[in-house]
Amino acid sequence: MTPYSKDFPVSWEELHRNARALSWRLLEQGPWKGIIAITRGGLVPAAILCREMDIRLIDTICVVSYKDGEAGEGAIKQGELNVLKGVEGDGEGFILIDDLVDTGRTAAKVREMLPKAHFATIYAKPAGKPLVDTFVTEVSQDTWIRFPWDMEYTFSTPLADRQGK
Repeated sequence: MTPYSKDFPVSWEELHRNARALSWRLLEQGPWKGIIAITRGGLVPAAILCREMDIRLIDTICVVSYKDGEAGEGAIKQGELNVLKGVEGDGEGFILIDDLVDTGRTAAKVREMLPKAHFATIYAKPAGKPLVDTFVTEVSQDTWIRFPWDMEYTFSTPLADRQGK
């Protein structure tokens, strides 16, 4: 059983627009030394922020937290946190970027590793929101965000038909 009852598909255009909005907010708080993207979700937002903010220094922190579940086809669950690659220092002067903060487990881990970094996400859910310094859009905890890199264009059943009306 998944804790997600709502589906929130995000288009490339919407993601780009929200990443630019995040850039505006972050520019006011700079100057910044660079950006640290949390892989994999933070890679695309990091590229947009770097362009919009004219930042050339980019690094990555590689953390695995979601994995395919055994509960059935397409089931995804949050597993053990596994840091594959860290970064030197405490993050001072850097923006730490991810696509979203969900439960806050990954956020808490990277905050522990980089306590002085400014943590920014495009989307924030209530459980993880207190760990983020700057975000653009809040979504409910029971919402699964479908990012454009995870989707392909196909037919979508109308919502009323999904509810048996």
